[in-house]
Amino acid sequence: MVLALTANPSSHLLTVNNSSSNRCHHLLTLVRDCKSISQLKQIHAQTLRTTSASQPETLFLYSRILHFSAFSDIEYASRFFDQIESPNSFIWNTLIRAYAWSVDRKDQSILLYRRMLEEGRVAQDKHTFPFVLKACAFLVAIYEGKQIHAQILKLGFDSDTYVNNSLIHFYASCGCLDLARKVFERMHSRSLVSWNVIIDGYVQFGDFVTALQLFSEVQSLYQPDGYTMQSVICACGGLGALSLGMWAHFYVLKNFSDDVANDVLMNNSLLDMYCKCGCLDMARQVFERMRTRDVTSWNSMILGFAMHGRVEAALESFASMCRMGRLMPNSITFVGALSACNHGGLVSEGRRYFNLMVSQYEIEPQLEHYGCMVDLLARAGLIDEALKLVSEMPMKPDVVIWRSLLDACCKKNASVELSEEVANRLLESEGGICSGVYVLLSRVYASANRWNEVGLVRKLMSEKGIIKEPGCSSIEIEGQIHQFLAGDTSHSHTKEIYRVLSVIEERLELLGYVPDLSQAPMVDELQDGKEHSLRLHSERLAIAFGLLKSRPGVPIRIFKNLRVCNDCHMVTKLISRAFNVEIIVRDRIRFHHFKDGLCSCKDYW
Repeated sequence: MVLALTANPSSHLLTVNNSSSNRCHHLLTLVRDCKSISQLKQIHAQTLRTTSASQPETLFLYSRILHFSAFSDIEYASRFFDQIESPNSFIWNTLIRAYAWSVDRKDQSILLYRRMLEEGRVAQDKHTFPFVLKACAFLVAIYEGKQIHAQILKLGFDSDTYVNNSLIHFYASCGCLDLARKVFERMHSRSLVSWNVIIDGYVQFGDFVTALQLFSEVQSLYQPDGYTMQSVICACGGLGALSLGMWAHFYVLKNFSDDVANDVLMNNSLLDMYCKCGCLDMARQVFERMRTRDVTSWNSMILGFAMHGRVEAALESFASMCRMGRLMPNSITFVGALSACNHGGLVSEGRRYFNLMVSQYEIEPQLEHYGCMVDLLARAGLIDEALKLVSEMPMKPDVVIWRSLLDACCKKNASVELSEEVANRLLESEGGICSGVYVLLSRVYASANRWNEVGLVRKLMSEKGIIKEPGCSSIEIEGQIHQFLAGDTSHSHTKEIYRVLSVIEERLELLGYVPDLSQAPMVDELQDGKEHSLRLHSERLAIAFGLLKSRPGVPIRIFKNLRVCNDCHMVTKLISRAFNVEIIVRDRIRFHHFKDGLCSCKDYW
């Protein structure tokens, strides 16, 4: 009798457990097949009515319901999470991850992680940290991210590759490349993802040389994947390394040929790279062969045409995009259209596109749009209208806008008083440390023959320890980047370069060249006279090296960190004619295509 009484309850309990397990399994199947949040809510209601929260199977079911709802209705997921009595680490991680991926609630990811620590019932695991670090990276929450790094070290997760990759991404996203590199260097085991993250970090930071050096190292360890190559292609665009960029394009076609045609991101990177390397025909080929284009594809092509002075092509691309009707122009599209108008000096068209953006597409003008319009008006000599537009802006003018106005004042011989006022505004914006302001202001004084003020400007720069930004030009020869500073004598081929410079001067004299000293007052750093200083500008050294080393018929491509001065622009036109060579120069503002003694900018830049 005793045995019977003991056996019956056990048998009954087994039946209940089987029944509960079967219900959980059935509901789990429904969750897996669920198509909408409304269906999920019905399943959730059924779960609450028919299952016991104390059963292990139910907790797993809860985790699946939470996972689905977290990426469909995060508010619902959050309320559901609060009703779970003892969430395990997977459930915590699921909601932390959902917040990290959300559009506007990434801060909740950090707060939920903090709550997880405060409650202390569940320990973090290696899956917790990457999610919360992702949120910190997006929010540039460096203080919070460093605390999480301390937790990682404390709990011994610093040897986990996945966690370290997230730390590298976090520090790189926050601009702390030195800390990202430290994490990378201390890793005992690195994956291809580790290399991809650190390479991409340098690319995003603008250190393209280091990015390509790391790429050279990783090639001996792993076969680069699409992510690696996308970063490399971006670095090539930043450096203007066309031959390396073309090699990367070939590598992608060879190794990922089945995917490239449909990979919009990869094609956009190639498109952008060719535009930035001055190879607009290749950019157009990539664009036309794309099976799918997004807004970024059109924007890159429009901006590329604009940057190269192909104004009509840029505006026609804008019109084609609008005619197709599948994609709507966005804020960047109008930056491209306005830039095209700016480079072409099309004032009335620029006004029309600016008004179209506001009235028809209801896009709120941003600082970039105002910057384009101010520069367009100022360069056209409409300085009063440009100043009026600045006064009507709903936001504070930035450095670029004041610099555009000061540059226009210098070129259009505006009054010294107005130039001084604009210069003061620019100095306020930059904290008084920008050498470019003093250089432009000195030119204003020089144009007005106020040489005492020119001397005072130079004295002020000396007292404040402000050094003029040196001109730096680079040229790629057979896959290797060569850089030159103004007056550079450090290159291994210096003697040959200066011999070529002498030949160039002889040819220029035959063509009747007379130096334009209008922009020389602040570049005479060698104390040997303005004319001697001009002949040693960095792009001239790079062009001489290009004439020395480039193959016949191959364009010479120069990339400069500053605007091309008037004299160098005139000299480059003459060189293209005297040596029958095409020279492509990308300066801080735009591309200049020199051929047969002419420039694509039509002397308007």
